[in-house]
Amino acid sequence: MLASLPRTSAAGQLLTTERIADGAAFELLRPEWDEILRASDSNCVFLTWEWLYTWWKHLAEDRQLFILAVRRGSELVALAPFCFRPRSLSRGRLFPVLEFLGSGFVGSDYLDVIVRKGNSGEACRALISYLSARQLPLKCTNVKKGESMAARLLEGLTEKSWAVAETQTNVCPFIPLADSTWESYLAGLSTEHRYNFNRKWRRLKRDYEVCFEQVRSGEHCREAIDLLITQHNMRWQDRGGSDAFHTAGLVSFHREWTQLALNRGWLRLYLLRLNTNPAASLYGFLYGGVFYFYQSGFDSAYKHVSVGLVTMGLAIQDAIGESAEEYDLLHGDEAYKSHWCRHSRDLVRLESFPPSAFGTVCRLSVELGRASRAFARRMTARGRAV
Repeated sequence: MLASLPRTSAAGQLLTTERIADGAAFELLRPEWDEILRASDSNCVFLTWEWLYTWWKHLAEDRQLFILAVRRGSELVALAPFCFRPRSLSRGRLFPVLEFLGSGFVGSDYLDVIVRKGNSGEACRALISYLSARQLPLKCTNVKKGESMAARLLEGLTEKSWAVAETQTNVCPFIPLADSTWESYLAGLSTEHRYNFNRKWRRLKRDYEVCFEQVRSGEHCREAIDLLITQHNMRWQDRGGSDAFHTAGLVSFHREWTQLALNRGWLRLYLLRLNTNPAASLYGFLYGGVFYFYQSGFDSAYKHVSVGLVTMGLAIQDAIGESAEEYDLLHGDEAYKSHWCRHSRDLVRLESFPPSAFGTVCRLSVELGRASRAFARRMTARGRAV
């Protein structure tokens, strides 16, 4: 842990902000992290210690830990799960930046600052004081629009003359399930989709010996996640590929994370077997009353019997059976998601630049880089259309 910065709270108690800069200290935070996350408004599976620590082990690349812990005495009041990404000309990064742990291809949605309920004002002021003294640009990705502590933190930085930008980047479709039964949920779907699911499900049971199973052991978990990765990659092979599991780091991350999630009771990894053959798989998590649908895959030999569609429906039915209050399909506006749900929430990228010549140059560089990439994409699209 590096130097602390004290700040007196409204109650006259001293708040200290310290940087967690090494993996051993990060590991020791586990029990406190678990407790404060449950006591916050940001509680989600992608902010758990297990998800972010495993990400740090496998996907950090050249980043450095920059977790900020705000304490009132010995009580942990807030955690800002940041990391420092240094400048790298070889990787096209002209300036250093603070960003969230869990960033990148792994697909962590709803990243945020974790604050114990009832302490948001004091915690934000302490973090603003610490960040203002360091003058580092911030980039917060996959933040829930309008409902995040990160937005409140960056809003406070504007009072210190920092430049702040918000950009909508994605959408997360979801299904409210509170008080739903499988029958009432089906009744709310379009007539065509309800009929389509029921017909294909009946046909599968007529033509095959069907088994829909949940992974419950460590050995089965390793086999099942490797199968899902293989099925997913094969499905996308002729469609330009997928970035879900395209590096060794991502594969090793998911192998370790699924074991941790299984041990915590969060993992929901399903296999649909037809005549004992694994035809489809679905990978999700049940955490805090929310089912998070993460990824899926299927054997193309069974595409004609719509095993992907059936597996999704059975997973939703299982979530209802476990009294989940929501089924979150996470980021992406793929057409198939709209068949299952009618609600969505926006994700945004929040960026903040310090009020200095360095901050101004950083901001202009980022804006120019994005404008150049957007122009290149338009020219490429126009060339294909000709």
